[in-house]
Amino acid sequence: MVTHVPAEAHGDERGALLAFLTEQRGGIRRAVLGLTEEQASSRPSASELSLAGLVKHVAEVEQGWIARAKGEAPAVARDESNWDECFRLAGDETLEGQLAYWEKVAAETEAFIRAVPSLDDTFLLPKSSWHPQEEHLSMRWLCLHLIRETARHAGHADIIRESLDGKTAFELVAMEQGTEWG
Repeated sequence: MVTHVPAEAHGDERGALLAFLTEQRGGIRRAVLGLTEEQASSRPSASELSLAGLVKHVAEVEQGWIARAKGEAPAVARDESNWDECFRLAGDETLEGQLAYWEKVAAETEAFIRAVPSLDDTFLLPKSSWHPQEEHLSMRWLCLHLIRETARHAGHADIIRESLDGKTAFELVAMEQGTEWG
């Protein structure tokens, strides 16, 4: 399911940032259109990434960043011992389940960003194995980081999908709209 932000929501900075994030999420969601679980979990390129794994990863990462900004622990604790599990479905996880989870995370992100008093407000990001120093980051930085992270993986998703069946992003947009490309 693709969530569209109403045009009137783009008029302010928060709306614009959230609209860009929504657009990048859509690129990843479209990349799995019409695929079976097996196809979505396959790794057809030189990379170890799969489309299902990317969906899981971006949902988990987005949830984790918003939790940190709220001063909470991420829903899933990751470190070097289990980091690889964030890029593949495990146990009874399904693509459909991960997409539904991501939809929930996206709604929570939007509600949180719209509720913070200012995009200049900061949160403390503690030092960790993947972040070398403790630092205060703004909510604006958080939004831009989520856009960057999602966009990077949307590009990965384009390559993986094209490797699977030759469908490009343009064809997938047309497919989502019920039309044909070209």
